Parts: sequence; structure tokens; C-alpha cells
Amino acid sequence: MSLLNKLIVSTLPFVPKPIVGKFSKRYIAGTTFLDAVAVIKRLNANEMMATLDILGEDVFEKSAAGTLREEWKAVLREIQRHQLNTNISVKPSQLGLRIDKDFCFHNFKAIVAEAAACGNFVRIDMEDSTTTSDTIELFRRLRSEGFTNVGIVIQAYLKRSEEDVRLLVKDGANFRLCKGIYIEPSSIAFKDREEIRRNFMHLLRLMLEGGCYVGIATHDDVLINRSYALVRELKLGSTQYEFQMLLGVREGRRDSIVRAGHRLRVYVPYGEQWYAYSVRRLKENPQIAGYALKALFSGNHH
Repeated sequence: MSLLNKLIVSTLPFVPKPIVGKFSKRYIAGTTFLDAVAVIKRLNANEMMATLDILGEDVFEKSAAGTLREEWKAVLREIQRHQLNTNISVKPSQLGLRIDKDFCFHNFKAIVAEAAACGNFVRIDMEDSTTTSDTIELFRRLRSEGFTNVGIVIQAYLKRSEEDVRLLVKDGANFRLCKGIYIEPSSIAFKDREEIRRNFMHLLRLMLEGGCYVGIATHDDVLINRSYALVRELKLGSTQYEFQMLLGVREGRRDSIVRAGHRLRVYVPYGEQWYAYSVRRLKENPQIAGYALKALFSGNHH
């Protein structure tokens, strides 16, 4: 990490909110659902799919989780009304996982049932390692109740992931595979970049050879190219997998994936909780902070 980028990241807590807001404009659709609709319509017009995320996590009050549950149900109806090509990504801690697992399950069940009625799909987002087992249990419980319109996320840097994948492949799970962004101890997580890449490709092969649909979520050229090669080797049709990227990140590469004939889905976050999300994005990718700062001072931040 360059000295400048390190410096920017260490001073983030002291940076005025409006400045962080300028950084984050390209990574967040806005504060309202209609802001997200405009972004998704643009993506759809460019032959890209989306997944929608209402920002916010770690809800500790049942009333707040209940409000979010109803908001998600309304969002699913609006997606159908606007005829958007997008599904939704929902964090368990947003729906009360840290309050009560059963309460969280019933909130999810209400959303997944609404999605099924709207012909849509719910991706259960994965959070830090303290939630991994509970999140997988939540997913399997929904599947056991007959819901097929629900998917899970696997993080390649966790050492447990191979065991989880082998179990979930038997269920015919729909996966999103990513490297993982939370800071975890080396006792449970791979730290070396190449080691994480190797595990990512190992897990991807297990999923695809197991006949599962996978969202290959990465901005890493090495992994994108290795994934291309694996897809060719397994002679997969373009409807058997997709690539996934974050809004505002590596847009040129995103376009080239679509031009090469692959499906691509963009993660579109929106909501009032944009500040915490922005700070996390900038911390995990200090290079972005450097680019954003340069753009800010050169006046080129549209």
C-alpha cells in the first residue's frame, strides 16, 4: 500500500462526511429506492443484471428488523412494477440474526415468500465468521421448506469453506463465491493472496462440477481469467454461471466481461447508512481512496 493511501485510510475517521460522500457517489446508488431504480435501469440498458442491497446491518431491535422486513417486501413489489432485471441481497444481521435466530428465519421466510410471488430471488449475504454457521443453517432451513429462489455466499479466504461447499453442493445450492472482506484471524482464514486465489478456484471447480449455479464475484484479473479458462474447460453454457462486481468498481473490466458474452450482475447498494459502507469500501481498497482524492482535487469526480 502506498504511503499516501495508508495516510488517507488512517485519517478517514476525521474526514468530513460530505467529502466521504463525494468519494462514495460512484459506489452507492443514493439514499432512496428511486435512486437505485435509475442506476439499475442504466445497467439493464447495458445488458447487465443487478442485485439490490439496502445498506445497514447489525440491527438489535425487533421493531427495526420488522420495519426492514416490510421495506424489503415493498422493494420486491416495486422491482416487479418497474420490470427491473435485479434480485436482492439481504444481510441476516439486518433481520435480527444477532437478536434471535428463529425471529430472523421468520423475517427471511416472509421476504423469500414475497420474492417467490414476484418471480424473484433472494441472496442471503454472508457477514463475518461469527455468523457463518448460522447463515448456512438459515439457508438450508429455507430450502428444506421448499424455497428454491434463495442463494448463499461462500468466502474463499475461510479455511472451513471447502467443507461447507461440499455439503451445500449436495443441496444443489445457488452460490455467490467471493474472496471475503472481513478481517479474520489466521487460525481460520488464509492470508496469502495466492493461497486465497488457489482456494477460490478450487471451490469454484467444486461448485461448477457439482452442477451448481455460481455468481463469480471478483474484480481480480487473475481470477477472472482463470474462471474464463475453467468455464471453457467444463464446456459450460453462459446461463450456468455469472460474474458479479460492485457498483463503481473496475467499470472497464466489467464492460469487457459483457462484451465477451458472459452474464454480469452489479451489486447496487442504497440507503441512509451509506457512510459506514463507504468507509469500509475505502479501508478495504485504499487505492480507491487515492484515486478518489486525486479526482477530488483535479475536479474530476462525476
